Amino acid sequence: MSQIVNAGKPLFPVTTRWCAVAIALLLAAVLAPRPASSAEFTETPYTAQKAVFDFYFDEPAKIDSALYWIRSLMNPLTTEPYGYAPEELELVVVIHGTEIVTLAKTNYEQYREAVERMRYYASLGVRFKVCAIALKDFGYKPDDLQGFVQVVPSGITELAHWQLQGYALITPRILAKKHDNADIR
Repeated sequence: MSQIVNAGKPLFPVTTRWCAVAIALLLAAVLAPRPASSAEFTETPYTAQKAVFDFYFDEPAKIDSALYWIRSLMNPLTTEPYGYAPEELELVVVIHGTEIVTLAKTNYEQYREAVERMRYYASLGVRFKVCAIALKDFGYKPDDLQGFVQVVPSGITELAHWQLQGYALITPRILAKKHDNADIR
C-alpha cells in the first residue's frame, strides 16, 4: 500500500478500494444522462376549460390585445389533438374598465375590428358581461351597447361568482411592445 505523506504523516492512504471508488465516480459522470440537445414538445392532456377573463384596462384600445388571450385559449383546444367544439368551452369575459366604450353603438366605427372579433367569439359561445356600475360611470345605458353583451350588477361580484363556480381567472396583462422580436432574438 502506498501513501502520500505530508511532514511524515499520510494525508490519505492510496488503496485499491480508493481507486475503485474514483473510477466508479468518473464513469458515473461520463455515463450520466446528458440534457436534451433541444427542447421537447409535450402535449399536456388538456380538458375542456372553464375560464373567466377580467378585462379592466386603462386604455380602450388594449381590448384588441386582450382578445388575443381568448384566441390563445380557444385555438389549441379546438384543434387536434384535443378537438373540443367551441360549445364545450365555458368562457366568460367581464368588462369593467375603459374598454366599455368599445361596446357603445355610437363608437362602432372607431372600434369596428374589436367589436366584430367579440361578436365572432360570442357566436362561438363566449359570454361578454359588462359591469352596470362602470356602465353608469361612463354615462351609458344597456340600450347603448352592442346586442351580444349582457349587463350585470357588478364586475367585481361577477368575477367572484364565476370563480366560485370553478372557473379559472385569467387577467390579461397588456404590455407596450418596445422591441421587435427579431431585434431581441
